[in-house]
Amino acid sequence: MAPLSAFSNLVIFCSLILSAVAVVVKYDFNISWVTAQPNGFSRPTIGINGAWPIPQITANVGDRVIINVVNGLGNQTTSLHFHGLYMNGTPHMDGPVSVTQCTIPPGGSFVYDFNIDQPGTYWYHSHDSGQYPDGLRGALIVKDPDSPYKDQYDEELVLTLSDWYNDQMPGLISRFMSYANPTGAEPVPNSALMNETQNLDIKVEPGKTYMFRIINIGAFAAQYLWFEGHTMKIVEVDGIYTEAAEADMIYLTAAQRYSVLVTAKDDASSNFAIVGSMDQDLFDVIPTDLNPNVTGWLVYSDSAPRPTPAFLEELEPFDDFTLVPYDKLPLFADPDYSIRLDVKMDNLGDGANYAWFNNNTYVRPKVNTLYTALTSGKLATNPAVYGEHTNPFVLERDQIVEIVLNNMDPGKHPFHLHGHAFQTVSRSEEEAGNYAYNETFPEYPMRRDTVMVRPNGNMVLRFKADNPGIWLFHCHIEWHVASGLVATLVERPLDLQNTLSLAGSPYASPNSSALAIPNSHIEACTMQDISIAGNAAGNQEDLLNLQGQNEPPAPLPEGFTAKGIVALTFSIVAALLGMGVIAWYGNLDRKDMKQ
Repeated sequence: MAPLSAFSNLVIFCSLILSAVAVVVKYDFNISWVTAQPNGFSRPTIGINGAWPIPQITANVGDRVIINVVNGLGNQTTSLHFHGLYMNGTPHMDGPVSVTQCTIPPGGSFVYDFNIDQPGTYWYHSHDSGQYPDGLRGALIVKDPDSPYKDQYDEELVLTLSDWYNDQMPGLISRFMSYANPTGAEPVPNSALMNETQNLDIKVEPGKTYMFRIINIGAFAAQYLWFEGHTMKIVEVDGIYTEAAEADMIYLTAAQRYSVLVTAKDDASSNFAIVGSMDQDLFDVIPTDLNPNVTGWLVYSDSAPRPTPAFLEELEPFDDFTLVPYDKLPLFADPDYSIRLDVKMDNLGDGANYAWFNNNTYVRPKVNTLYTALTSGKLATNPAVYGEHTNPFVLERDQIVEIVLNNMDPGKHPFHLHGHAFQTVSRSEEEAGNYAYNETFPEYPMRRDTVMVRPNGNMVLRFKADNPGIWLFHCHIEWHVASGLVATLVERPLDLQNTLSLAGSPYASPNSSALAIPNSHIEACTMQDISIAGNAAGNQEDLLNLQGQNEPPAPLPEGFTAKGIVALTFSIVAALLGMGVIAWYGNLDRKDMKQ
């Protein structure tokens, strides 16, 4: 009996260890309005549980995370997306509205429930109607007891960079997507922030090494970042460990993340500036009163002054393309499926400026794309059922997928892929034009989930289709999401039908062990009279009939240009003013005229 008793004790011990390591992490979030003034200007801001900045989500590798959301905003719908998490096995928890879920209506509740099997630095934010720059954005950190760098630092710190607008997003988007803005000039932020504030103090101790988890949670502006008098050692980007690489300055587009090791000096007599500087190349017009910088300090001594940062003539950041993943995953072989995406921006018939992939601007479907995949049977492998304006591409099991992206626009664009990290196998310099299929690829390409394509340049990305789901590929400048720079990757839809189920509906999965879409997800749709079945137009009988689908404005009449629209607009305004003066003059009586 003794051996059996010993075995039982061992089982119990192992169970206790596992339960201690892999736990259920729960959060209850009431999303509501608060008032905040991070740059000194007071404005309504979206907070959680009556507070802003919103709470950090923290978990360990292997944990299950459950987030119970109540939309207490009253006047807006909402959602949450967990940026960078692959959502393996739970693609319905990804969060973008009209893709994997309906919006959460005011007063509605919603449950996000997923397991995390990847370590790293992430963030979460609204993925609904350009909402997150109003405050619904925060850090999500997944700790790793087996990190290859766990013995090389003493403490972890989270540092967010962001841009901030004094006006709220609905009004800004309305003016941006307007005939009065035919060139598509993006609103310029009023301020840069660091940990959602300015003049940040970070206390450090001499000789200690700190791992800074740095996240750009902004809507638009990329930022340069440097620690005066200190060198950074890059050890992670977007959740992917890298071979250590030293850098004096890094560049983070919107949505990118870095983990860097910074070792404090032995001398505690001086403090040192931390500088974030918005990339003004992104701004069409730079306001005269704009301060593009935000400054914090590594504080060694409270009694020592906080120095003004030194002026830099040139900003020369580390090139992330040169990073080597720590696991040295080799270059994926020649692709099974190559997707060419040409980026362009131009006007449509309403006079506003839209963003296009392959001359097609994204428009939300009437039925969530995931639900279309679950309710279309064998036709789910036909891109047509997902609509003419969602830029859909259907991926098969374990394909090596290549995205060839040609930027035909003079601006920088940070592109993000949901559900995957990709190998960045080629990235051109500015003004290189379209990809020429003549590059030599690195042996171990840098991997991350967000990467910048340069103005009028190109890049090539590769990943393996090993994660069934509906995954967006889009520019992470929020203004460009609003203007339609979005594509939809429908990955292994028949596998989705076998693993997810609209339980209780006529479209329930034939697999009894399929994971049921939670009731809160279905209720979010029914509360708003949004169908959970059919093609992009909501048609359930003839799935190839897209009559009634949501569509963009009609094309401009041939010959119209942005300059022509501006000239026409001013001509109309001048004509109306002229007619007004004539009408006013005609209504004057003779006595008034003599006076």
